[in-house]
Amino acid sequence: MRRHVAVIGAGIEGAASAVELLRAGHRATILEPDSPGGEQAASYGNAGWLSSHSVLPPSGPGLWKQVPGFIADPLGPLAIRWRHLPRSTPWLLRYLAAGWTEERVRQIAETLRPLLKDSPALHGTLAREAGVPELIEHKGLMNAWHSRAGFAAEAMGWRIRRQVGISWTEIEGAALREMEPDLDPAYTFAVLTEEAGRCLAPGRYVAALVAHAQRQGAELRPVAATGLRLEGERLRGVALADGSMLDCDAAVICCGVRSAPLAAQAGDRVPLQTERGYHVMLQGVSIGPRHSVSLGGAKMVVNAMHDGLRAAGQVEIAATDASPDWRRAEILRGHLLRSFPGLPQSFPAERTKLWMGHRPSTPDGLPCLGPSRRSADVVHAFGHGHVGLVAGARTGRLVAQLLSGQPPEIPITPFSAARFR
Repeated sequence: MRRHVAVIGAGIEGAASAVELLRAGHRATILEPDSPGGEQAASYGNAGWLSSHSVLPPSGPGLWKQVPGFIADPLGPLAIRWRHLPRSTPWLLRYLAAGWTEERVRQIAETLRPLLKDSPALHGTLAREAGVPELIEHKGLMNAWHSRAGFAAEAMGWRIRRQVGISWTEIEGAALREMEPDLDPAYTFAVLTEEAGRCLAPGRYVAALVAHAQRQGAELRPVAATGLRLEGERLRGVALADGSMLDCDAAVICCGVRSAPLAAQAGDRVPLQTERGYHVMLQGVSIGPRHSVSLGGAKMVVNAMHDGLRAAGQVEIAATDASPDWRRAEILRGHLLRSFPGLPQSFPAERTKLWMGHRPSTPDGLPCLGPSRRSADVVHAFGHGHVGLVAGARTGRLVAQLLSGQPPEIPITPFSAARFR
């Protein structure tokens, strides 16, 4: 049965969903008030990692001991603005509980692994179809530390990764210098996860997927969705911010941090929090990593992209409309210049770009993915947090399968919003 699907949001989840829905023979109308892939989008500002090994929840055993420090230090790698603490406390308690024990962490890793596996290949196919194959690269991602002790300090996480089928190659000393000659020699140990990949221009990639969907017949309407018109268990339409109604018989909620109110109308109250992330871009540089590198000491990812050298990271728990704290981006800039000492230390401001955006995050690090409580016509595909880009390609496939009445290609029960009831 051919359905008319409202795709609410044009981030990576929405863009991939639209492409896959069209492939399955459906009609798609994309509702997005801003430019797809624009600077306002979380998809635009991420680190570009197609990190199929990012299967761990953001929290871990013992993290609760660091919470006072998170509140006291506004510039730490994970900070909580104290004014937002009362509102965010229930979410934070669930966040800490998700990684309370190694067993809980392993369960989440086992759940995420099928969603993220083969991500570079899936994105490579989408990029080729959209005419931008050069934006997806599959040559592995590197994690680097100042010593093997840094890797050993994260032993539980890497042990769990191995248990769920992820492998890597250890690199140290001269071999690391040969692979990454521009990296600060203080980094002496690294692991290369060969199965992973990267995107060299995330915003441009998302925009290309939306344009590809339009060429295949999708309609893009520059308006936000404000409500769902449900009659019993059937969806009849989506209310729009301009006062009109889009008549449709199915919908995908994939509009990032704006998803929770729509999900509530579909019967699911989801604890969705904005984890604000920052990046700094240095444009017009020739110094940088040959692989995309996560620097353990600095808690950031460095990726040489088409538009410049990007350092991305930081987690800030604050209100969605709170002003950015650009000191956090400057910290990333300082780490970047120290980690690649060949970069000009007085880099010109006109070639430096700072960015802040909103990761739509659930407390357990798992997205909401599956039919809503009130209607199977409404599918959730939001809350991907730190794995939005890497999970986007398979999320799109799952959305199309669900709305086509086909069995999903991976187990999705653990992603159900019902886990929060």
